[in-house]
Amino acid sequence: MRLGIVIMAAGKGTRLKSKRAKVLHEIGGRSLLKHVIAAAAQVVPPHDILVIVGHQAEAVQYAVRDTGVRFAVQTEQRGTGHAIQIAEQATRDYDELIVLSGDVPLLRPQTIVALRDFHLQHRAVMSILTAEPADPFGYGRVIRHSPGAPEVDAIVEQKALRPEQLGLREINSGIYAFRREALFNHIGQLDADNSHKELYLTDMAGILHQAGERVLAIKAAHSEEVLGANTIAEMMMLDRALRLAMAQQLMAAGVTILQPETVMIDAGVEVGPDTVIEPFAQLLGQTRVGSDCRIRSYSVIENSTIGDHVLILQSCVISETQIDKGAHIGPLAHLRPGCHIGEDAHIGNFVEAKKTRLGKGSKANHLTYLGDAEIGSGVNIGAGTITCNYDGVAKHKTVIGDKVFIGSDSALVAPIVIGEGAYIGAGSTITKDVPADALAVARGRQVTKEGWAKNRRAQREARKAELSEQKTGSGD
Repeated sequence: MRLGIVIMAAGKGTRLKSKRAKVLHEIGGRSLLKHVIAAAAQVVPPHDILVIVGHQAEAVQYAVRDTGVRFAVQTEQRGTGHAIQIAEQATRDYDELIVLSGDVPLLRPQTIVALRDFHLQHRAVMSILTAEPADPFGYGRVIRHSPGAPEVDAIVEQKALRPEQLGLREINSGIYAFRREALFNHIGQLDADNSHKELYLTDMAGILHQAGERVLAIKAAHSEEVLGANTIAEMMMLDRALRLAMAQQLMAAGVTILQPETVMIDAGVEVGPDTVIEPFAQLLGQTRVGSDCRIRSYSVIENSTIGDHVLILQSCVISETQIDKGAHIGPLAHLRPGCHIGEDAHIGNFVEAKKTRLGKGSKANHLTYLGDAEIGSGVNIGAGTITCNYDGVAKHKTVIGDKVFIGSDSALVAPIVIGEGAYIGAGSTITKDVPADALAVARGRQVTKEGWAKNRRAQREARKAELSEQKTGSGD
């Protein structure tokens, strides 16, 4: 048995009032379509997944280009039935097809497997995944042959329900399994006799039933996972549900999340046990956090790898960075893409780094900019230090050896190399390489004039008195 999965992703989603294609809207840090692809890819290999695109087809294909799925283009959006018709050639190598909606992001792979197994076990020609949400209004209802029976006679849209059918609560999720040969033998019977003048795949239930084929229904274990979103508000409700589910999953694995309803954790994030995440932290993208860490409030970490026993203090912004075991970051630090912070290193308050490697045990604790820098172990970077990496045309590298001491308020003008064990005097502007174990001081020579300040104050007071007398004498 050869199984393929078709994902419908051609629609506009006009009710969202957005210029962007519906399936490109994001919840939990991923587009709706990527969530569906991720679930499908746990059931079949990506090359057995066909995504039908239409509205903004190029943008949709580009957004999921890294998933390995195949595409078919519905150049004219004439409904879900028409979308499947154009997929006939692309699916010719399969015996069975599962059809998913690209805007149902909470769908679990376990539910897809349950539909597949039910369909095959009962030798159905069409199997419909159904649900009973709290409010079924707006959804098509599944008409079973008799109460509790698996057989289905038809799917009736909300507007077409007869008065005696209004009490039916079982809805069509828009997710199906088909025996491919039977599907395409009968799909030509679809017609556009409806208000939208479109071909609806839902009509296949009635067509196949009338043809004497076996049409069955299986109810989803959790109704919320098959629900889509037709407004931004509904989409944000799905986002909230997904993020809370992610937080609960992490807490079940030993992560402490304080006030989890305030924390933003994307679907691709991993966190080790005994890590504590404080309120209003954000863990985004493909972030990995080790064990026994603490992420304090208002820190934002994106696509970064955090080792064990790392402390990230309040209000840090960390992107595409690796932080090794035992490091301390923040508060109010900004680590931009390309940084690697070594074991037990410290990055302190108001420190910004970009494309910088900071070695084991090195420290930059205050008010510093480190850009395009290679910094060894055991280095002390004094407050106010700047690596001057940009000359207005190109970026240049600063290399600092092990156990170097950089005095406060120093400017290191790249390209430059500071040798191992060297000292840089505070307030220096270093423009030449410094040998190992040397002292470099580059600042203006201090001049001290004793009594100058006292004389200056006396002169100022005398001038004030003179101006006051002039003002009195003029009669003003």
